[in-house]
Amino acid sequence: MLCFMSYPYSMNAKIFRIVSVLLVLMLLTLSSAGQLRAQTSEAHSGQAASVYVIPIQGDIEASTPVFVQRRVKEALSAGASSIIFTIDTFGGRVDSALRVASIIGALRGVETIAFVGGGEDNMGVSWSAGVLIALACQKIYMAPGTSIGAAAPVLAAPDGSMEAADEKVVSAVRSQMAALAEKNGHPIQLVLAMVDADVSLVEVFIDDISQLMEAEQAGLLAKDAKPDLRIGRTIVAEGKLLSLTAGEALRYGLSSGTVPELPALVAELGFEADAVITSLEPGWADGLIMFLTSAAVQSILILIGLVALFIEINSPGFGLPGSIALIAFVILFGSNLFMGTVGSLELILFILGIGLLIIEIFVLPGFGVAGISGIVFIAAALVLSMQDFVLPDANWQWDILLRNLGTVGLGILSAIVGIGLLIAFGPRLRLFDGLTLKTRLSATASGDSQGGIQRGPQESSQTESNNAQWPALGSSGVAMSVLRPVGRARINGLVYSVESEGTYIEAGTPLTVCGIHGNVIIVRQTDPDLPQIATKEE
Repeated sequence: MLCFMSYPYSMNAKIFRIVSVLLVLMLLTLSSAGQLRAQTSEAHSGQAASVYVIPIQGDIEASTPVFVQRRVKEALSAGASSIIFTIDTFGGRVDSALRVASIIGALRGVETIAFVGGGEDNMGVSWSAGVLIALACQKIYMAPGTSIGAAAPVLAAPDGSMEAADEKVVSAVRSQMAALAEKNGHPIQLVLAMVDADVSLVEVFIDDISQLMEAEQAGLLAKDAKPDLRIGRTIVAEGKLLSLTAGEALRYGLSSGTVPELPALVAELGFEADAVITSLEPGWADGLIMFLTSAAVQSILILIGLVALFIEINSPGFGLPGSIALIAFVILFGSNLFMGTVGSLELILFILGIGLLIIEIFVLPGFGVAGISGIVFIAAALVLSMQDFVLPDANWQWDILLRNLGTVGLGILSAIVGIGLLIAFGPRLRLFDGLTLKTRLSATASGDSQGGIQRGPQESSQTESNNAQWPALGSSGVAMSVLRPVGRARINGLVYSVESEGTYIEAGTPLTVCGIHGNVIIVRQTDPDLPQIATKEE
């Protein structure tokens, strides 16, 4: 362990402080996130507008459902009778799209409209996960030059490329999209062709009335030689995913109309020309949540929190490292709690993990079951805080779990490397001079030659006599406590605080002084078969 000092205070009191701080962390995280969830903007509450617009643009991320839910609550509190969701996305996370679809589908007494808009600031597409969100709305409108479709789920490969999902995932998404289409009166055949490449659609005319039909079914009817049946163009061939332009979506009944822009859509919906359109754009808080819940930032927060907590455990009282660790973990759990993915389970696992690590460090020798269990508990808490399920039951959930494991694993591995660097170089860095105790303890606190506190050379006004008490290079001794790598050793009849060369040494092991760096006595395990080589005193 990185012990920059001997401990002149009760370790039990230290552990009590750490546990108390972690309990405070739990309470602060729950209360602050609860307040954030309860907050809704009142910026538009005084307006008479009844048409509210919620933009869904860019990739569908984990933060998208949170943004949509907040804005829906804001619109409802203002008395909106219609909510328009402007969709402009190539897709994104399936689980996030499903949550957004659930939020929209749960609305009652409010007309929901999806608008795939165009313009120079828009891509004019609603693909993949965007189709799920559009189907959750009661009506779909599109601007000229836009498109919708290509909703087959894909999974991220380890090398960053995208791979088609297996049949189990496709079947689950297909069923959900078909259910949404059935609920809101959208053509189910079109929807199935967007998500399943095995569906082949053709246009069939029966008594000059156009309808869509699977190619196999149309072929069987054609064999019956019905005079009133005529097979028209192929909408989508087998092996292809269906995408429709605005005109095609209108022709085949997926779209309710083609309008150039929002004011025209509002007029199409039957509102007066002077109706106020309120657009609930993402604010700085939404951007902050998106930033804090990104994989890179979460890994950095884990790194900062664990390293700062490690330094705090090895420092007297509660100081700056503990404050940094507290802030890092409050941000980490608070942002995920605001996303709706953190509950009491995650916080309990985290505190249990920290407690087991403390037991391993200060109570049990070596590194065994308690330490490993503590790391596993902490990792599990961090992973579960990033997802809204415990055990995955679908392939797309496995994809999310693996991504979260990578994020947490990177953060913990970086923290281990950082702690290792602090163990190796921390006592020699001026940065930690304020944390380093400039004294060494002998066997007792009586102050005699065998038990008094011996100060370092630079602290005494009697330099020569003090240097006589400083062990010479090559001196032999024995470890009085476990060295991890810092501990106590008896050398020439006196007990000193010493540090090994980064190795773990059991108590009772013969030692040799191999170096003195400032106030740090460096020792190594004595090997009777090798000559002892002393390094230069610094």
